[in-house]
Amino acid sequence: MSTNSYADAAERPIGLTAPSGIDREAHNRLDEAWLAAAWSHPTTRVFVVSGGQALVDDTTDGRTELVMTPAFEAPVTETHRYFLGTDEDGVRYFALQKDALPGRMDQSARPAGLREAGLLLSPRDAGLLVHAVALENWQRLHRFCSRCGERTVIAAAGHIRRCQACGAEHYPRTDPAVIMLVTDDEDRALLGRQVHWPEGRFSTLAGFVEPGESIEQSVRREVREEVGVDVGEVEYVASQPWPFPSSLMLGFMASATSSRIEVDGEEIHEARWFSREDLRAAFESGEVLPPYGISIAARLIELWYGKPLPKPGDVL
Repeated sequence: MSTNSYADAAERPIGLTAPSGIDREAHNRLDEAWLAAAWSHPTTRVFVVSGGQALVDDTTDGRTELVMTPAFEAPVTETHRYFLGTDEDGVRYFALQKDALPGRMDQSARPAGLREAGLLLSPRDAGLLVHAVALENWQRLHRFCSRCGERTVIAAAGHIRRCQACGAEHYPRTDPAVIMLVTDDEDRALLGRQVHWPEGRFSTLAGFVEPGESIEQSVRREVREEVGVDVGEVEYVASQPWPFPSSLMLGFMASATSSRIEVDGEEIHEARWFSREDLRAAFESGEVLPPYGISIAARLIELWYGKPLPKPGDVL
C-alpha cells in the first residue's frame, strides 16, 4: 500500500479521535473565580464518571447520548470536579468523579464505558468521556506524592495534583504504546493471540515504549520479543487515546525481514501469517473472531485487508 493510502486512512475517523468541538481552555483551569462562574452558569452541563463508566441514554431517534444535568442538579462534591472545556455554543462541561453512578434517571438510562459506548456517542460526547475517564483513572491511582509519599490535593480543575508537604506538582500520566500490523514479502499479515484472550481472537501486536527508545525502535523490539520476527521499515499511520488506564496508542505498518515465528509464550500464545484469502476463510468458518470495537487495531488490519472487517453476525 502506498504512503498516500496510509495518509488518507489517517484522516478517516478512528474511534475516540474525531474532532469533538470542545475547547479545553487550559488557561482557565487555575482561575478559581472563572471556574466558579462557569460552574454556576445555567447552560453548564455536568455528568458523573465512576469506575470508567457514565450514564448514557438511547434516544427515540436512534442516538446514544451522555446523561448530563445542569450544575445545580448535579451531585455534591467539593474536590473531584473536573472542567473539561467549552463547546462552540459557549456551553461549559464538567465531570464529577464519584464512588458510584447516581440512580437511573429514567428507564432508558444505563451505565456504559468507552468500550461499549465509544462508537455510539457523538464526537462531542465521546471526547468528553475520554477526557473524564482518563482524569478519573489518574486521580484514583496517584493520590500520594511520588517524591515524599504524602497525600496530594487536586488543583487546576482536576489536571494537577499538588503535594503540600514538599511542593511537588504531578500531572496526568500518559504512557505511549506502539501497535503495529506487520506484513511480509508475500503481503501476508502477522496476527497474534494474547495468552488471556479467548480462542480465535487474533489482533495486531502491541507494546509500551521503553525509556530511551524511539517509537520505531519500540516497534522492532516488541515484534522481535513477542513473536521472534525481525522488522525493517516502519511507517506511522495514526494515533488513538486509550485511557485503559492511561495509554496513547501509536499505530504503525511494519515490514518484516524474516518470517519464522517463535512466540514468547508469556504475552503471545499463538501467532500466524494470514493472506487475505486465509483471513477471509477463517472469518467465514469462525476459526478467527474478527476484531471490532473502538481499538485502532481493526483500522490497521483494514488498511491491509482492503475493506471493512466483518462484524459479529455478518454474512460473508
